[in-house]
Amino acid sequence: MEKKMYINDEWVSTVEYAELKSPYTQEVIARIPQATKEHVVAAVNAAEGAQQAMASLTALERANILYSIAEAFVEKRIEAAKIISQESSKPLKYALGEIDRTIETYRFAGDEAKRLVGEMIPMDAAKTGQNRFAYTLEQPLGIIAAITPFNFPQNLVAHKVGPAIAAGNTIVLKPASQTPLSALFLAEIIEQTTLPKGAFNVVLGSGGVVGDALVENEKVKMITFTGSPAVGIQIRAKAGLKRVALELGSNSGLIVDRDVNISYVVNKCVTGAFSNQGQVCISLQRIYVVEDIFDAFVEEMVEKTENLNVGSPLEETTDISAMIHEKEQQRALYWIEEAIAEGASLLYGGTVKDGVLLPTILANVNQRSKVSCEEVFAPIVSINKISSVEEGIAAINDSDYGLQAGIFTKDIGTAFAASKQLEVGGVVINDIPTYRVDQMPYGGVKQSGTGKEGVKYAIHEMTETKLVIWNQEGGL
Repeated sequence: MEKKMYINDEWVSTVEYAELKSPYTQEVIARIPQATKEHVVAAVNAAEGAQQAMASLTALERANILYSIAEAFVEKRIEAAKIISQESSKPLKYALGEIDRTIETYRFAGDEAKRLVGEMIPMDAAKTGQNRFAYTLEQPLGIIAAITPFNFPQNLVAHKVGPAIAAGNTIVLKPASQTPLSALFLAEIIEQTTLPKGAFNVVLGSGGVVGDALVENEKVKMITFTGSPAVGIQIRAKAGLKRVALELGSNSGLIVDRDVNISYVVNKCVTGAFSNQGQVCISLQRIYVVEDIFDAFVEEMVEKTENLNVGSPLEETTDISAMIHEKEQQRALYWIEEAIAEGASLLYGGTVKDGVLLPTILANVNQRSKVSCEEVFAPIVSINKISSVEEGIAAINDSDYGLQAGIFTKDIGTAFAASKQLEVGGVVINDIPTYRVDQMPYGGVKQSGTGKEGVKYAIHEMTETKLVIWNQEGGL
């Protein structure tokens, strides 16, 4: 099945195509057009041509466009989820959950479009501010280039497209090479709305061609990127004076204090570590458990993990399926072997069954092993024993990343201390760091990135604050 790109409200063919294969079956799903630099220029020019029309839309008109996108996903929920499962191997139940979040995200964006206001400035608070008043306007930046990953091919796209539309910007979307079908599905939905012609464009292809062409194009005013730190650093270096928002890597940690409900915490941890094969930016990668309950925690964690269903992503009962690429699976296996060689104990998994890397639990992992200090992005979790919560905080902070962290504790003083001392963008008390809802501010520190997502916060990243000052004495 040969696909086309979406540029200036037209479906565009190319000369070069690439085969898109199912990560689970390795069957060819579709043939995907590969954009040239000329296609990228055409998409950017289309977005430029639509800027005035977008900026002229009222808040209500922008909101209604976003609400109509949400309602289309409601009507096509199952179809959209199956596309995600087919092209990314995300188990269907998690794909359905992603579509539900996508619906919420576009609705939140519609709500925020109607709340986008500036503020009054008390000019007479200064000695020379008498007889003046001022206010700010939040105006669209212009063209937003959105570069998105494979692991949430609708909801992470919604976190860029939704705020961009809400703020009155135009968009050129470059989705991950493995998940173009979801982006084209979104284009089909947007085509049916009243969004101005050329305001939304989808270009497909490699990061080296499409991504670089977007980053280097002078007409693009902002790059919003979710992906690896290495690529994010390259984007920042090439972007010049463009605004850049980067949501990068993580190796999220969790502290489990004594006197918690072990069964409750373990159930949370199994979901946090293994949903979507661990291919989640805030996947639970490191667990630090106080020694009093360590053995009981590990025993139950292994037992619950053994009960996960491994199989086809299109089956509703499947918990774990294939990783996105064979090479990523081989990397994960190598990292497991490395950790064991460096002293870790393999408690469960560590092997491939029917093409699927089994959910893997390691204990007593060296802090410098790759499965601990780098982003594993695979169904692997490490569980280490600690003597105190303070030791756990130090271990989580001993990282190049800092996206989110969690702590389970019944002690309110411990929780407050952890919330201040953990060097991350978000601290989750009595839940896993994998927890996220789509209106909350979301972003990290260190190599986890810059800027904030979460619809309201992303909108402000995508606007320019203009100050207007009135002198009431000036001949009025």
